[in-house]
Amino acid sequence: MAERLNPALKAVSDAVLAVASQRSVEEVLQQLVECARELAGARYAALGIPDGEGGFSQFLTTGMSDELIASMGPLPRTHGMLGAMLDETTPFRTEDLHQDPRFRGWWPKGHPDMRSFLGVPISSPDGVIGSFYLTHKEGADTFSDEDQELIALLASHAAIAITNARLYERSRELSILEERNRLALELHDAVSQKLFSLVLTAESVETLLERDGEAAREQVERLKQLSREALEELRSLILELRPPALDRDGLCGALRKHVEVLRQLHGVEIELKIDDAVSAGDGERDQEVFRIAQEALQNALRHAGAKHVEIRLARDNGSLALEVSDDGVGFQPGDPELRSRRLGLTSMEERAGRLGGRLEIHSAPGKGTDIKLELAADG
Repeated sequence: MAERLNPALKAVSDAVLAVASQRSVEEVLQQLVECARELAGARYAALGIPDGEGGFSQFLTTGMSDELIASMGPLPRTHGMLGAMLDETTPFRTEDLHQDPRFRGWWPKGHPDMRSFLGVPISSPDGVIGSFYLTHKEGADTFSDEDQELIALLASHAAIAITNARLYERSRELSILEERNRLALELHDAVSQKLFSLVLTAESVETLLERDGEAAREQVERLKQLSREALEELRSLILELRPPALDRDGLCGALRKHVEVLRQLHGVEIELKIDDAVSAGDGERDQEVFRIAQEALQNALRHAGAKHVEIRLARDNGSLALEVSDDGVGFQPGDPELRSRRLGLTSMEERAGRLGGRLEIHSAPGKGTDIKLELAADG
């Protein structure tokens, strides 16, 4: 044990330093799961953070290729053995995972077979906040007592690292939000007024130069046009910096404002079809639906090169339906290389999963893209 304690302490130290170096929560979690795999001599390792709604907010793995991860689809739910380790406060290990009655449920096609298993919960004063999952002990049939002790040691410090990383990230997000709002106000108060004055000045100069020839008038007209365009673009950027508030505008109002901003910024035809009676049900659900719409629109405008986009929000057979279609270049939704580079697709699927809904992505090269979310509508 003593021989392996130093690597364990180094892993803990590295995790703490990762937080101190202002890395994101995801970077800290990835470092922790890689340390756990190395310390326990496992072929595969994962670290899951529950979202409190039957799913994982984050589920990081190591030992698997990007292609293998993509082939397994969205994140697993917190059921079976995965969920059991979030309900228990003590570690669990077995020689054959298949023999445990809790082994059931999520096991997608293409998932590697796993037998030996070690699960160690990550606990904080508020309860279990995550868990290490290690499988396929290299060079042995099962994980040892020593493996369990090392991962338990790592888990006890991982709880501190995760909590601190979260606190730092929330603090950073608040600082960014405050800075964005301050910048938006400064832009509005200073730059907008200057641009507006520029337009007025150009109009006055046009009158003064009325007798100085056609060329002068053309140049002044061009100046006015550029000034108006700059003013409109600045207003759009201000709206982008201060996005619509869902609690104030509601889901339908927020979507309308967001689409109006995108029309001005990108000059693309965006057709909006909204049933004003539709709502996802509450603030959190509205937020998830809005983020899915944002991501789908961003993909259409920034990646697909679409000339026409249609977004629809309505009730279909008692369910809420959000659909975003475009005439862009299209892609292969199951392409693992694209999935590894464009995390927005997985993000939309995970959000839909948290809502208990279904997300369908239909696309092909040269055929445009259609993204549809369906979920049970409240009320």
